[in-house]
Amino acid sequence: MEKQKVDTFIWKYRKYFPKKNMPDIIEQLEKMDDSRWALLSSLEFKKPSTGLLLSIFLGVIGVDRFWIGDIGLGICKLLTYGGCRLWYVIDWFIIKKTIRKKNYQKLMAIL
Repeated sequence: MEKQKVDTFIWKYRKYFPKKNMPDIIEQLEKMDDSRWALLSSLEFKKPSTGLLLSIFLGVIGVDRFWIGDIGLGICKLLTYGGCRLWYVIDWFIIKKTIRKKNYQKLMAIL
């Protein structure tokens, strides 16, 4: 893939992935052929900041976990009222990292 496309992708989506995985992402993007670019461009990544807001305002009923695709954990949070509100508060600190990790896994499945 062209260096310019890689740089543009990294600039646009750098906040969506873990910082420690950025060298791996860059390497995989540079190896990717141009025919897969359309598929990569059609991917939608979850915004970590949106996940944090969902976690703060609706996390006690598991909306944040449902939104990122953790249906089982969402149901558990819903049934336990956010783990008696303890899990709800803990998620404020880990939800952004979890979303970035899921975005990375989604990207790597395509690359």
